[in-house]
Amino acid sequence: QRVQATADVLEVVEGYLTLKKRGTNWWALPPFTDEKTPSFSVNPQKGIYKCFSTGKGGDAISFVMEMEGINFVEAIRFLAKKYNIPIEEETTETKEEQTIRESLLIALNFAKNHYQTLLN
Repeated sequence: QRVQATADVLEVVEGYLTLKKRGTNWWALPPFTDEKTPSFSVNPQKGIYKCFSTGKGGDAISFVMEMEGINFVEAIRFLAKKYNIPIEEETTETKEEQTIRESLLIALNFAKNHYQTLLN
């Protein structure tokens, strides 16, 4: 919760894209497509982003998940490190079990993206 409250969507997105302010939102070329017109919007007051060319949207955590191709837990770790927020993890998994689990999640995420592309 602390990471979610601290992670500023505008600051996080600016780490990946060049944004320009127009009205209350900040705009950029979409990072998920090769579109040449700015259709990616960040609303810092609401703490959200929206890509109008793909329909993707969310908060700073979901943006990091999309850009880095990582899961929710990894995105929390990523942002916690960026904002120097210590996180305590309780786990009964061994390192090997955790590696296997993360590998499976990566494979499932790849499959999900592949089938979404086929269905679009």
